[in-house]
Amino acid sequence: MSTEDRIKATAKNIEGKAQEVMGEITGNPEDKAEGKAKQAEAKAQHTVENAKEQIKKAID
Repeated sequence: MSTEDRIKATAKNIEGKAQEVMGEITGNPEDKAEGKAKQAEAKAQHTVENAKEQIKKAID
């Protein structure tokens, strides 16, 4: 995973966590759900890229 991709995924995770917390504070279930979805997307991005790294290491 490139450093840029890691930064993007981490930023999406932070954005999602902030949105989830705001949803909790304001009582807005849509914001909370969207925040959790962003966090899940970021986790998936990390998982895919980590798998790519492992494959690359195994080939090298």
